[in-house]
Amino acid sequence: MEIKASLNQLRMSPRKVRLVADLVRKMPVDKAVNQLRFANKLAAEPLKKLIESAVANADNLYSIGRDNLLVKSVMVDEGQTLKRWMPRAHGRATTIRKRSCHIHLTLAEIRESGATKKKTEKAEAPVKLEAIADEAKKSVKKGDAEKTEKNTAKKEAKGGAGFTKKVFNRKVG
Repeated sequence: MEIKASLNQLRMSPRKVRLVADLVRKMPVDKAVNQLRFANKLAAEPLKKLIESAVANADNLYSIGRDNLLVKSVMVDEGQTLKRWMPRAHGRATTIRKRSCHIHLTLAEIRESGATKKKTEKAEAPVKLEAIADEAKKSVKKGDAEKTEKNTAKKEAKGGAGFTKKVFNRKVG
């Protein structure tokens, strides 16, 4: 069983990442993570996270333990290059290429566990928004009825059967 994970558009030069990728190729996962933890390169951290992600995929999807996995292959491909300009002497400008890379990682099992199918979980019935909206309208209508009963009771207590004092505004002209 092979478990794959990939990291796209990492803003590091592929040449620098390949130096670190060569350290962990064909290693068991635990040793590879320890090697990356103590590697004195900036590319070690994203590669370590990618391996951890692939191990989590293996555990969640196929129930394969961490101790039964090894790094089968690590491919570092060139990504998009951002082009920037830097002013130089005599009004010239030179290009600065900010490179990025794609990392493709494949983990394999040391001992075959026989897991070939992904775990499947039954999804619950989808929530219907119309039903929720109808329930909310019903509760609002009940609340409005209670409020109107309270308001009429207050008005009657003030000394009138729902009548209030009217104010007339006259036009000045």
